[in-house]
Amino acid sequence: MKLLTYIPTFLKNKYFISLTVFGIVVLFLDKNDFFTQLDRRKELHQLEQSKQHFTKEIAAERKELEALKTNPATLEKYAREKYLMKRDNEEIFLIPENYDKAKN
Repeated sequence: MKLLTYIPTFLKNKYFISLTVFGIVVLFLDKNDFFTQLDRRKELHQLEQSKQHFTKEIAAERKELEALKTNPATLEKYAREKYLMKRDNEEIFLIPENYDKAKN
């Protein structure tokens, strides 16, 4: 009984105890605890950034596709660059961009 007299009265209050237990459960023990919510917000932010990136990529690809559909010169340029196609009287020489003279 003497031990209970040294405990401050606000610590013996049932509302304080229930609020403390609720806070512990919400912060640490729940499946949707505070730290999980922070991780999810971080992941959401990363997903939104990648969505913006891919939206820009899709817009660029659509623009390129439209140019390929409408302009034959663009189609020829694309075929030459991407698929290394050539005309009958031409030869293609490929030089790598990261060519290092010290390796030879």
